[in-house]
Amino acid sequence: LASIITACTGLIENGEHLIILRLGIGMAGSCVVMTHYWSNSMFTRDVIGTVNGLCTGWGNMGGGITQLLVGSLLYPTFRTYVFDGDTEMAWRTVCLIPAATAFVTAIIIFYISDDCPLGNYRELKKHKSMPEVSATEKLWAGAKNFNAWLLFIQYACSFGVELTMNNAASLYFRDEFGLSVEAAAAIASVCGSLNLFARGLGGFISDMSMKHFLVFSKVETMTSSIIIMIAFSFFVQAAEGSTFGIVPYVDPANTGSITGIVGAGGSTGAIGFGMAFRQLGYGDAFFIMGCA
Repeated sequence: LASIITACTGLIENGEHLIILRLGIGMAGSCVVMTHYWSNSMFTRDVIGTVNGLCTGWGNMGGGITQLLVGSLLYPTFRTYVFDGDTEMAWRTVCLIPAATAFVTAIIIFYISDDCPLGNYRELKKHKSMPEVSATEKLWAGAKNFNAWLLFIQYACSFGVELTMNNAASLYFRDEFGLSVEAAAAIASVCGSLNLFARGLGGFISDMSMKHFLVFSKVETMTSSIIIMIAFSFFVQAAEGSTFGIVPYVDPANTGSITGIVGAGGSTGAIGFGMAFRQLGYGDAFFIMGCA
């Protein structure tokens, strides 16, 4: 689904089309909740923080890599060598590459993976090895858990910040320092690339804490901006990893619904912080995001 929507990027003609496209991509992005639930069912809880951190961290790192490859490598390549300087045709077709990559990956996962260590849910239910459960009851049970909403807020102020930064960073470096689109995208990609280890580290710290019962702007130069972005991205992504390291312990019987609630917090935070960037200057918007 995500690959099809991404491939349609080149069909955009106005703002309404962009809103619909972003809505579709956002809905497809909900697969991160299924990924968390999948990893929770595949690994024991004493390492699940590290596992969730690495799974989603490397997934989010794909955002940084995509920004670097598409914005700084593929786009100028398409523009210069494929379409002879036609910038519009270049941006309208360049997203076919990540779309094709996502499609092939989805097909591979569908055919080589299992739902859980015992096999696929359909077969388990067919042989009465897995009880039928009500999705509505599970969701309601998760929604009544106060701790789930605390993690919802924490994830809104960590992953919501990262999503906003992914959208704003390249624009910030282009507008404030006069960089080209390619250079701004390359620098902004550093933010997402820190997911290579930062989320996993946060999850690892969460696992270690569980074992010991401890679970409970202004800059003027581009160099300073890059250093601050790297530092804040590291801690934000570590916080994301620690958040999902806690999720499996909140209510083990309803981990799926808890995961969905917490994951929605990230998107909610991104919407709120995104509104700040629309209404305020970069300095005030970053200050509000930092305070949160």
